[in-house]
This record gives sequence, C-alpha cells and structure tokens, in this order.
Amino acid sequence: MQPMINAFFRPSPSYPPESPDSSPFSGDLCDTVAGKSTAESETDISSKRAHSGLEGETSNEQELEDKHTKLKQGKRSAVLNKKRNYAQMFLKVGQSDFLLHTCKVCSFEYAAGDEDDEKVHKTFHKNYTHGLPFKGWRNERVIDELDKGRIILVQDGDPPTQFKKVEDVVRMMETQLGEGWILNKWSKVYLFISSQRVCGCLVAEPIIKAYKLLSSSLGENNHLPVKEKRRTSSALQFGGVSLQREVIKKENFKHADEGTHDGTVLCKNEAVPAFCGIRAIWVSPSNRRKNIARSLLDAARNSFCTNMVLNHTELAFSQPTMLGKALMSSYTGTNSFLVYTTANMD
Repeated sequence: MQPMINAFFRPSPSYPPESPDSSPFSGDLCDTVAGKSTAESETDISSKRAHSGLEGETSNEQELEDKHTKLKQGKRSAVLNKKRNYAQMFLKVGQSDFLLHTCKVCSFEYAAGDEDDEKVHKTFHKNYTHGLPFKGWRNERVIDELDKGRIILVQDGDPPTQFKKVEDVVRMMETQLGEGWILNKWSKVYLFISSQRVCGCLVAEPIIKAYKLLSSSLGENNHLPVKEKRRTSSALQFGGVSLQREVIKKENFKHADEGTHDGTVLCKNEAVPAFCGIRAIWVSPSNRRKNIARSLLDAARNSFCTNMVLNHTELAFSQPTMLGKALMSSYTGTNSFLVYTTANMD
C-alpha cells in the first residue's frame, strides 16, 4: 500500500538549491551589470588614456613655453649684463679743443688718450715734419739734380701711381692751406725728393694775366709798434686844494701790418701779361731754411714754358700768407711782385 502511495506522490525533479536572495532576474541583471562595468572600465581606460594624452600634449606645450620664457629671460639678462658703451656723439660747430686735440705743428685733430688716434697722429706728424716716404719711380721726369736731392715733375697724362703720390702730398698741404683748391687738371706739380722723402712741393698752373702788388700792402717798416693810451681826467677837491688825476685805461700795441695776416693783399688795377702762376708751395718744417723753396721756384721758372726761361719777376703768386709774402719778396727782390686770383682758373 505504501509503495503505491509513494508512486502516486512522485516528487518533482530536484533543482540545485537557490539562495534566499536570488531572484528570477538576478542572473540577467548580473550579466548586464558585468557588461556595463566592463564597458565602463574600457571607457574609463580609453578616457584616461585620452586624458593622459591631452595632459602629455599640454605638458609638452608648457615645457616649450617655459623654455621659450627662460630663453627670453636669458637674453634679457645677457643684454642687461652686457657692458654698456657710453661713447657720446657730438656736433663740432667751432668749439675750441672740444674732445679733440689739435696738434700745433701738423694741425692734425685727434682724440688724446685714444690708442688708435695717437698712432695715426704719430705717423701723420712724422710725415708732415720730415716729408712723405718716397722710394722712387721707374720713369721719373727729373727737372734738376742737386747735392741735397732732386726735383721731379708730375703733370696731366702721367701714370696713376704718380698722381696718387701727388694727392697724398697735397692732402698734407691742405691741413694748413685749406681744402679742395690746390689741384686742378692744368696743374704741374714739382716734388723735391731728399733722403727718400718728399720734402717740398710746388703746384704751378698756366695763367694769362696778373697784377702788381702794392708795396705798401707788405707793411714796410711794419715792425715799429704804435703805443696808444686812452686817458681820462678827473678833478679831486680836498678843501681848498684841487688835484688832477690822470687815469690810463689800457695800453695797446699795434703793428702796421695788423689785419694782413689773413693773406689780404692790395694790388694795382691794371693787369699785366703773365704765363706761370704759383698756386701753392710747401716745405716740410724740418727742411725749411735750406733753400728748398727757392730751388722749387727755380725749377718751375726754368721748365714751365717750353723753350723759354722766365725771369724771377715774371712768376705770379696766388694770394699769399705772411710767410709767402716774405718768401716771394725775397725771391723776386722786390715788394711789387705779381699776384693773381685762382677764382677764375678752376
């Protein structure tokens, strides 16, 4: 009876025990949550990678900016640390001895204490005092041979090397005679060579007329000083006594040749024919008083005109200085030598 009852009440198929917390939807939910968490983790990883990539790029840009800023700061510091030059530019408008020193012998202007300027001045001073170095040329036009040297002539058509030497000599002459007027295309230049140096130079040119100098313009008997006194008198009264006071304000010594140091000359109005004009003449200071100027004048007088020797009095001179007046008066033997102006010759 019992087996029949057990067979009738056959138990249902057995299933694995379920936890009390389990529910019919628990498996699907877990799978869904697990998938979502995996996707979220992958998304987080990718976002972290992208974020890290952006951070890397940002950090690289920041590093470049920092380097650029440091470089700028370095340049600024280098500029600030660089030694500044306080050399001041100035305008020279006639000031006497303004930063530049003028040599009293060669008239060269230089900055005293500057090594380069001192060196240039030393070379120029030596060349001016003793003459420019000159080794000679292969083809020289020798006018005269003397015991103390020789005189050569340079004129238009000669090689450029010879004219280059002439320009150097003329540039030295211009320091005392003025710039830009000594040479022209008609000039004949006589150089006095001694001890391998150019010790003297004479520049001559053809002219057609000149004027006789008035002897009074040379200031004859001009070394007698004239003493001038300005007197003022006033009376001083002391009771019944009257005293006369004489006051000498100033004493001036004037010479008759005052006002002619600038080369101003007075000449006659009538022009006379002339052929050779002495435009300029110069002798180095250490070679003066050796008749070099007279030798140059003789060379010009004997060779300037073809097949013709000029007399001493037939040479005409451009407006001379006081030293030039003394030389020409001594050379020509008269105070009424010929003068001409170079204004109409250039």
